[in-house]
Amino acid sequence: MPQMMPINWLLSFFFFIMIFILFNIMNYYIFNINNFKNSFFNKKNFKNMNWKW
Repeated sequence: MPQMMPINWLLSFFFFIMIFILFNIMNYYIFNINNFKNSFFNKKNFKNMNWKW
């Protein structure tokens, strides 16, 4: 008699995708937070949008 439902592959895949998307969104906004402060005054800050590797 099982008392907990086992985690199936679809549920864990959906959970992983949601965490991955949230992590990427957070990383994007943390990486570009300096450009958001100065974007209203200076539009030439888009040179720093490239990766540093």
